[in-house]
Amino acid sequence: MRLQRNIGTGIIYSLILLLLLNLLAGCAANRGGTAAKAGAASEKSDGEVAVKLNIADISTNPVFRVAVHQGFLEKYGIKAELVNFATPAEGINSLFIKQADIGWGADYPILNAVSKGEYTIIASTGTSTDKNAAQWKLFVRDEIQQPEQLKGKALSFLRGTFISYLWDEYLAEHGIEIKETKLVGQGGSDESYIALKKGEVDAVWVSGAAMTQKFSELEGVHQLTDMSQTGVRIGSQIIVPNSLIIQHPDKVKGFLLALDESSRYIKEHPDEVADLLYKEVKQPKESTLKDLSVTNWEVNFTQQAYESLERQKKYMVENSIIQQDFNLTDKIDLQFLREALPDREAYTP
Repeated sequence: MRLQRNIGTGIIYSLILLLLLNLLAGCAANRGGTAAKAGAASEKSDGEVAVKLNIADISTNPVFRVAVHQGFLEKYGIKAELVNFATPAEGINSLFIKQADIGWGADYPILNAVSKGEYTIIASTGTSTDKNAAQWKLFVRDEIQQPEQLKGKALSFLRGTFISYLWDEYLAEHGIEIKETKLVGQGGSDESYIALKKGEVDAVWVSGAAMTQKFSELEGVHQLTDMSQTGVRIGSQIIVPNSLIIQHPDKVKGFLLALDESSRYIKEHPDEVADLLYKEVKQPKESTLKDLSVTNWEVNFTQQAYESLERQKKYMVENSIIQQDFNLTDKIDLQFLREALPDREAYTP
């Protein structure tokens, strides 16, 4: 009888164990199903795998923000995350430490980047115009009424940007060597504002309607000139690591198409864009609308863009900012621009 009870107990235990194993297997299958769904969710409906890209930006630039908000980047299989910096130059430098995958900015930091590593210029933003140059205002202390009075003064420049080049050219136009002044490097316009307010610097170049308004309200300060009154014109280019071109060429093309859609949307819906920037970065709507009236992007690459880069490179090489000269055409790849927007290339190598 004891043997029969033991056999019966063993059968019961076996059945319980089998039931537990089935339950565990079911749980594992459910977990696997959940994981499969999560993986599928990362793909577009047509089966294309979306690529995550960090895009270096500044808070006042609407183009990338609109491209994300309106789904233009997602449309081309790009899961974008904006990484904001005080200046475009800081964003370009972030490429070196892989904090960002795409950057944009003026010729100066772009050339500095391509001279140091495996990076390529894929397009221009189309903002190298007299109208755009006029947006760069020079604010000085009231005792400075003539450019010649900048001799011996403390002049602000944003580190890593073209402002040191602008100072060099502007001062030379008025018979002053840059070594006869004191250049004070700063990290952003807010820092320059505080320095001018405290008397630590005597002159600052400023761009953007909101920032221009802020400086114009400073006591004891006035606008002396703007960049359109100088011989300096600065382009703005888009730069990517060569590795992105090799690994995801379709996304590079898609990125340019998305930017073009974003630029057109901004021109057609300025009020909505102003609302978006106010909501996300608290920029006053009237400031955004003023900026949009003069700084609308057009993804392209013109002969003017190339010549602007070449002039800037010559200056940087001559002043040992770029240690090793290079062939500029080797750092420009317009194949994606030709494929995406074939009517936007007006440049002959």
